[in-house]
Amino acid sequence: MNNHYRVYDSTLLTQSRVYQIDRTLYQYLYQTGTIRAPQYIFRPLSGQRKKADLTLNHKALTTRCYQVEGMSTNASVISQESLQLSIF
Repeated sequence: MNNHYRVYDSTLLTQSRVYQIDRTLYQYLYQTGTIRAPQYIFRPLSGQRKKADLTLNHKALTTRCYQVEGMSTNASVISQESLQLSIF
């Protein structure tokens, strides 16, 4: 069984780790918003029941998000902004 550690510091979020939020496994994508009101975007891993990206604010991140030890992802993520820039 994998250990779960609560995420207390948002600066330690990485795209290569797996996070559990409300019993669903997610991969961290990127941070948006302002310094005062940051938003953290997560994408469910393949094989999960949920398919939509999840947006959390800082308070929800520190109360609902757990890092799963022993699991990692190696898929690269391309944000919509960089994809649009590469087209033009």
